[in-house]
Amino acid sequence: MATPNITGIKLKRKSRQLELCFDDGSSYLLSCELLRVHSPSAEVQGHGKPKLVCHKKNVNISAIEPVGNYAVKLVFDDGHNTGLYSWPLLYRLATQSERLWAEYLDLLKTEKGSREPLIDLAVKYS
Repeated sequence: MATPNITGIKLKRKSRQLELCFDDGSSYLLSCELLRVHSPSAEVQGHGKPKLVCHKKNVNISAIEPVGNYAVKLVFDDGHNTGLYSWPLLYRLATQSERLWAEYLDLLKTEKGSREPLIDLAVKYS
């Protein structure tokens, strides 16, 4: 069965979620953190050995750039911008998000990693 195509993408900045709508009528909400830690970039995926990405609990998307009719480049506010998210990849992330998230949390625990940001950017200085 062919992977559905994207019909809509909407960034929900306050909740740090990306809403994806597909031409099969399905829609999903994906956290920016999940998208960041599963970036298809070589920086994250390595060469067959994915790297554990930590400290991205508060990451957000600052821009969404279309790439032809098959993908988007997500620009994250931590400066990461090298992953191209194809429609099949986004559909896989959306439909498998619960399993992927649980595996990520397990890996963080095993590797003694943390979701917490190294620097709290939400702190206001007076």
